[in-house]
Amino acid sequence: MRAEPLTGSVWARARWVVIAPHPDDETLGAGALIAQAAAADRFGGVVYLTDGTGSHPAGTPRLASIRRAEARTAIHRLIAESPSITRMGWQDARPHDPASARFDRDARRLGALLRRSRIDAVAVTGPSERHCDHVAAYWLAEAAIRHARRRVALFLYGVWGDPPGNGCRLLRTRPLAPGIRRRALAAHRSQLSLAYGAGFRLPRAKQRMPPADILWLREPNR
Repeated sequence: MRAEPLTGSVWARARWVVIAPHPDDETLGAGALIAQAAAADRFGGVVYLTDGTGSHPAGTPRLASIRRAEARTAIHRLIAESPSITRMGWQDARPHDPASARFDRDARRLGALLRRSRIDAVAVTGPSERHCDHVAAYWLAEAAIRHARRRVALFLYGVWGDPPGNGCRLLRTRPLAPGIRRRALAAHRSQLSLAYGAGFRLPRAKQRMPPADILWLREPNR
């Protein structure tokens, strides 16, 4: 299916929040959306689901604070302002069960944020992604929207596998200027180098990011 320009859609003036399962997903999957929404003064911030510490062996010194700092730098390289950043504080690769009290508490907390910040659209990873935290982020977003008590559209972006596009409405952001997304990703040194010892390394193929983002509108009951 062809993606229509976000600029010409009814969501061009929406106020957006991006939910990222881990620090770096905001750049990989929604960097162009963040830049476009911020340029229109319609960016409500980033919500990070986990602390990102599962990328390295347990006990790696200061990894949580390092990844927080990397994320702040990456966002600052995408946009000039200092946006709102919310951290849910989940442990990496140990998502809460959607039936648990902790999940419900965080869904209500996130729903209150959407209501308070007057958010019109949420972008999050989809339920078909190949990482448990990416799937959990989707279910938390869906639950939070139910608690928001306002009309909020739910969009999916892809990181580890594209969301299903059949029958979905696809939107395309404006492309980022050359080098901006790569420079933002470079802020995530812990995911790209041996700077902090043995651990996860983002494959080179993933570092070749497209200039624009594709967003899938998640219709109710889909």
